Amino acid sequence: MTRILITGAAGMLGRDLQAALADRAVTALSRSELDVADVDAAREAVAGHDVVINAAAWTRVDDAESHEPEAHRVNALGAQSLARAAAGAGAVLVQLSTDYVFDGRASTPYLEDAPLAPVSAYGRTKAEGERLARAAHPEGTLIVRTAWLYGEHGPNFAATMLGLATQRDTLSVVDDQRGQPTWTRDLAEQIVRLIDSGARSGVLHGTASGETTWFGFARAIFEEAGLDPERVRPTDSSAFARPAPRPAYSVLAHEGWRALGLAPMRDWREALADAWRSGAIALPTA
Repeated sequence: MTRILITGAAGMLGRDLQAALADRAVTALSRSELDVADVDAAREAVAGHDVVINAAAWTRVDDAESHEPEAHRVNALGAQSLARAAAGAGAVLVQLSTDYVFDGRASTPYLEDAPLAPVSAYGRTKAEGERLARAAHPEGTLIVRTAWLYGEHGPNFAATMLGLATQRDTLSVVDDQRGQPTWTRDLAEQIVRLIDSGARSGVLHGTASGETTWFGFARAIFEEAGLDPERVRPTDSSAFARPAPRPAYSVLAHEGWRALGLAPMRDWREALADAWRSGAIALPTA
């Protein structure tokens, strides 16, 4: 029986991973239960497991600009300590990463082997996490980059839009950033397929197929909720100045899945419809 450790298990993806692996032997540890950057704690937690899924991360993108050492400790040193522990235990590490490792200046989907060029503190720390993990455990680290996550168990763009829909007549949403909205339940199930494939190393892009802008995503959310999508108005990024730069283009290619004989994740619009029907996203109740 494959024994699986999930770190960051209380997060949005971590909770969907637990559901997707409900029939497996799983140890689920939250941030309060495991400091992934603590080398001794990581070694003790990993012992006896065959697979480690590292969903623990500093994800506060703007805060990372002024707290880069703290973000680096979790995103880079945490990945390294888990990779070293996995190497010692003979386990595979599935390291979650992000589109922010790229500069967002491309015009065609980023291939898995595209050069990393992060332009934010968050992106730098995640890129370094990839590097350190692969250096520590080159034959047993799978990098899974994802982006634009939404789901049932945490704050996210879909929940924010549905909340604002009850408060405002119209919403302005940026239409000059492109990406792939990805349901955490779909990503969790794809990670399970990856584990079951027997793959031990490589880079995969764990995002939905297709692409849209935040504006297009917001309109689709309104449509699923039975709201008038014309209430969503387009604007550009200059209207929302933030400490951390956002990639203008975050569309990721999916050739890595095909190389493993696995299908990429389904189209984002189909997944969104299922997320609404399942109740994973919903209008807030009074």
